[in-house]
Amino acid sequence: MPPSAANRSHLKLSDLARHLCIPAGVDTTGWPEIEERCLEFGIKFDTWQHGIGTLAFSYKKNGYYACGVGGAWLSIPRQTGKTYLIGWSVFALCSLYENLTIVWTAHHLRTSDQTFGKMASMAEKPAVRSYIESVRRSNGQQEIHFTTGSRILFGSRAYGFGRGFDEVDLMVFDECQILTESSLADMLPATNAAPNGLAIFMGTPPRPKDPGEAFSTRRQEAINGDKDTLYIEFSADPEAAIIDWKQLEKANPSYPHRTSRTAILRMQKLIGSDSNFRREAYGIWDKANTAATVFESETWDNLATQTPPKEGIDCYAVRFSIDGATVALAAARRSTEPGNDTVFVEAVREAPISEGVTWLVDWLIDRKDKAAQIVIEGKSATAYLISELQRHGLKNRKQVIVPSTEQAIAAHAIFQQAVTTGQISHSAQPELKRQVVGATMRKIGKQGGFGWAAATPDESVSILEAATYAVWAAKTTKRRPGRKQVIST
Repeated sequence: MPPSAANRSHLKLSDLARHLCIPAGVDTTGWPEIEERCLEFGIKFDTWQHGIGTLAFSYKKNGYYACGVGGAWLSIPRQTGKTYLIGWSVFALCSLYENLTIVWTAHHLRTSDQTFGKMASMAEKPAVRSYIESVRRSNGQQEIHFTTGSRILFGSRAYGFGRGFDEVDLMVFDECQILTESSLADMLPATNAAPNGLAIFMGTPPRPKDPGEAFSTRRQEAINGDKDTLYIEFSADPEAAIIDWKQLEKANPSYPHRTSRTAILRMQKLIGSDSNFRREAYGIWDKANTAATVFESETWDNLATQTPPKEGIDCYAVRFSIDGATVALAAARRSTEPGNDTVFVEAVREAPISEGVTWLVDWLIDRKDKAAQIVIEGKSATAYLISELQRHGLKNRKQVIVPSTEQAIAAHAIFQQAVTTGQISHSAQPELKRQVVGATMRKIGKQGGFGWAAATPDESVSILEAATYAVWAAKTTKRRPGRKQVIST
């Protein structure tokens, strides 16, 4: 790439990011104040960096960070200037606000030391020095203190740093390609105690041997529509050749105007293998490091039968998709035959929400007298559907369940266990199978619960979700309407 190559600093984040998953409810942002203080420091940002800052430090109408629940996750190649952006942002915050505690943690001690060294040098900049109270350089106690009483603390997760803090306003996780769920469980409670805590995670895609399940899981959840999380990914095309400089442009928004071709070639030599280059310079995620599917195709096939039990307890479930684009309906029957406790499940239909809910109302009202339970899950149109069902003759409100978080967690655990133990049967419907065998896990609640997620943004798990709730209702309901008939779909 010749030195005269076009400057790409004006390109927007949306023009450069492969994945840009924005949390719901963004109303305002604290970024302009941060950017103004950085300009006072003599620091300027590219347009795409401005975009990251705007989203990472955005607020909901209630004044809390928009990604305060799920965090801000950056999958970003090496040599892009991530420490420059986030480092100067936290410097600005510490100079603007009193008594903030910011923890900056990396997995490796060497990385933590290098980051501290860079930021200690930033503190020596003449325009910054008047805001700095002191810089502590002792091993294990590397800290930068500001005249506002705010401070940035540095340390390595591998040495236990980050655990045991009482109240942390902002926690930066560097090298989050090496980050386990147990580490998060140990460290994130410190931000929960802060009035408005925020966690920022950044790293490259994990290697197969890296314990990077936290990063892999959150990435998949965000891509699948988690509205609590900010996820930004810069990466080359999955099959990019090495080195294709056009692909390098896709992966690295700082190339070539800030990161030179020489720097990339030097990195290639230092990191060794092509596979490492693909992850660390191209930002490409290994297929093995996307979230694993939950169910085996053979296991599901072995549960197939052609007909439901002749007698049983019938339950139905409606699932509105997370993005509000589709709605799915499923039916389940728990056998009441002696010695047979299996639940037969069938998909009824998945349809675009643009078709309305009249077909749902008609289908459910036709079966209301034999329905032990009707589960309706999903925020987009639940209340409206319930009101329509009542208006058309569903008088018994106990027939309808809108599951709580705890019930949603129980439903998915029961479905998974029922598949594993052979307590489910089905009629081998192709679409239901496709969603079952393609399903990955997503987090529900804060106590380790899980739900289903599609492996790619183009896939759906709405029928599987509806089937899950129908099976749960059939296995747990105590209601006993009159004699049941064969499931009619």
